[in-house]
Formats: sequence, C-alpha cells, structure tokens
Amino acid sequence: MSRIGRSPIPLPAGVELEISSGHVRVKGPKGTLEVDLSPRLTIEVEDGQVLVKRPGDRRDDRAQHGLARSLVANAITGVTEGFVKHLEIRGVGYRCAMKGSSLELAVGYSHPVVIDPPAGVTISSTEPTKIQVSGIDKQQVGQVAADIRAVRSPDAYHGKGVRYQGEFVKLKPGKAAAR
Repeated sequence: MSRIGRSPIPLPAGVELEISSGHVRVKGPKGTLEVDLSPRLTIEVEDGQVLVKRPGDRRDDRAQHGLARSLVANAITGVTEGFVKHLEIRGVGYRCAMKGSSLELAVGYSHPVVIDPPAGVTISSTEPTKIQVSGIDKQQVGQVAADIRAVRSPDAYHGKGVRYQGEFVKLKPGKAAAR
C-alpha cells in the first residue's frame, strides 16, 4: 500500500469536512477549499483524523491514493495556516514595488512588468528586493510565484533575476575562463 496514502491526516479544531462522492469541501478559519477526487476512493473521519481508503489494488486506485491524501492534507493546512512563498530579486537596478494590490517589477526591460494576483492570493513586498506570495490554495500560490519568477529567471552567468528565497544558482564560467 501507499505509505503516503495510509498515513492519517490530523483534523484540527475548527475545521469542518463535507464529504460526497469524489468531492471534499474543507472549511476553516481562513476560508473554504474544494477538492475533487476519484469517486472510487472513500474518505472517513475517525477520532479527529481523516483517512483516505481505496477499494482495491488496481493500478489507477494505487495511483490516486497518495495523491488524494496529499490534496486533502494541503487543503486542511491551507484553511488553518495558509501557504507562503518568498522570492528575492538580485541585480543592479532590479526592484519591485506595490501599486495597489498589483506588483510592479523593474527587472531590466524597457518597461515595468505588472502582475495582478488572482482571487485568493495576496502579493506583498516589504523591501524593494523581497516579494511574498501568500494564500490558502497551495497550487495557486506556487503557480503565482512561478509566474513572477518566470518574468526574469536567474541568469546563468551573473545570477541576476528573480529567484526563490534560498535558491542556489550555479554560475557558469564566462568566456574568459576558456583561455
């Protein structure tokens, strides 16, 4: 059996689960999330824990088991704690600024790049080189952070660009090193 799929999910106080065939709605202090799952899987709440069970050992049931458990666990974590991604900007003259709820990036182009966050995601900037993306949906937070990074991903020769906090960029030697 799947090690991930077998492990129970602790259900914190103040979190409600509405379970129907192939669909789970998680309601908590930060909001509500809905997760679509395989209708063959069953979800049970026992003793303050959520268990995901599969009907048998069919290949597609095994494939969906761990995924379903992870999606439900991420939804529970999202409505209780939320998710945050931190990005940093490196490069001379590269900076960011908040214009209302939108993020404006100056990263070496002839024009500023404006990024509007989707509903449910908040972008903030405490310093001109630090960006914080937060929300309750893990996938959406990660996608917005990836879109911001894709505006100017780190350069392989100088390391300039937008990167995740703590991301290591291995620099290539320039043509002077070839001599």
